[in-house]
Amino acid sequence: MDPIDVNARALQRELEWFDHVLQARLKLHFGQPCDVADIRELPPPSLDGDASDYANAVAECGLDFDERLLLMLTLAPHVRPQLLDMLWVRNANLDRGFTEFGGWKGRHHNGFLPTCETAVFLIAGEDLARRFGCLRLFDEEHCLRRRDWLRIVQTDGDEPGMSAALQLAPEALHRLTTGVPKKPDYGPSFPARRITTRLTWDDLVLAPEVLEEIDAINTWITHSRTILDDWGLARSLKPGYRTLFHGPPGTGKTLTATLIGQAAGTDVYRIDLSMLVSKYIGETEKNLANVFDQAQHRDWILFFDEADALFGKRTEASTSNDRHANQEIAYLLQRVEDYPGTVILATNLDANIDEAFSRRFQSRVYFPMPDAEQRQRLWRGVLSDPARLAKDVDLGELAEQHELSGGAIANVVRYAAIAALRAGRDVIAAEDLLQGIRKERVKDGWTD
Repeated sequence: MDPIDVNARALQRELEWFDHVLQARLKLHFGQPCDVADIRELPPPSLDGDASDYANAVAECGLDFDERLLLMLTLAPHVRPQLLDMLWVRNANLDRGFTEFGGWKGRHHNGFLPTCETAVFLIAGEDLARRFGCLRLFDEEHCLRRRDWLRIVQTDGDEPGMSAALQLAPEALHRLTTGVPKKPDYGPSFPARRITTRLTWDDLVLAPEVLEEIDAINTWITHSRTILDDWGLARSLKPGYRTLFHGPPGTGKTLTATLIGQAAGTDVYRIDLSMLVSKYIGETEKNLANVFDQAQHRDWILFFDEADALFGKRTEASTSNDRHANQEIAYLLQRVEDYPGTVILATNLDANIDEAFSRRFQSRVYFPMPDAEQRQRLWRGVLSDPARLAKDVDLGELAEQHELSGGAIANVVRYAAIAALRAGRDVIAAEDLLQGIRKERVKDGWTD
């Protein structure tokens, strides 16, 4: 069956159960006739033989009665918002809603949106012991929080904690409904893009000593649990890995980061510093928190390109701007150090990186300009079809005479292909490549 149909049937049964429980809770709360004396007399639907993503999630996290109610409460506004309309009932004595129901109203959504208070009321009613027991559901180590399915958004730190908005993460919503996890959307609230490549390790041309450093990173990512847990080193070593890639532009830093993620089967997100850094006090830290909070339990690799723009050296705090900049770096240092996944910083000039970060790197990997033999491999890798080269093209000679990075070689070939097509040819001539090299040199500030 279509996964959407399977998921819809499972959620239909679960939402009907949720509706019965909610109605029972309200009847019991207001002392109205009710078929049960306790909501736990209404068992949730059996999930035996259920192949839905919801059933899998319940099994993976071992969700109990309370946790299934909590998950349905956060799902309802998205798929059956009218179920929560009964919580809009007004207190006739006070001419406002009931405090114990919690809830909030969105700017555009007309329905009832739950808070932690709503969940506590539904699960515990006025039973204080059960109410206190509900606190475990909001703990950061709870399975739903650890997977970032359940989000608790506190808009004002001075208000009671139970007034925080209770939200279902978009990724969880997509998995429960369509069966396909949703990747976070790039934007101001998540200033990072997932980067991928069609290239493989065979296309990466690096010196042996660089490849050895990269292999050490791959080994840690693959076997960190063995090292920390099985070997008993978790008491001495922090989880996560922090490394600095430095070297001239175009030498393979971004491609290497992408291939590390590809080998580990995990997503790599390049942080967009233009959207991350803000002139307003506190905004940069807030933007960073959005990225790190979502990445915390997903094993993403976070890639900061041109990292010296954000991780630069601290200055003497002679002005308020200096103090603000130093606070940002201190916050970065803390989040990077506490992140349990892999963080890769890339820069052309490692001397610009703040020493406080440098001391905390597990490795520093230098990506040098390729030598003549490596350049020839790069030329042959990009121009892999000999039929597209004119007879006057000598890749060995080009590699020997022109010191170019892999990124620059790719730019040259792109220009040469365009030039050949504009000239009405289906092959690239030597002059096309030489003209591309001249343009690349001018772009890099060469005057010869």
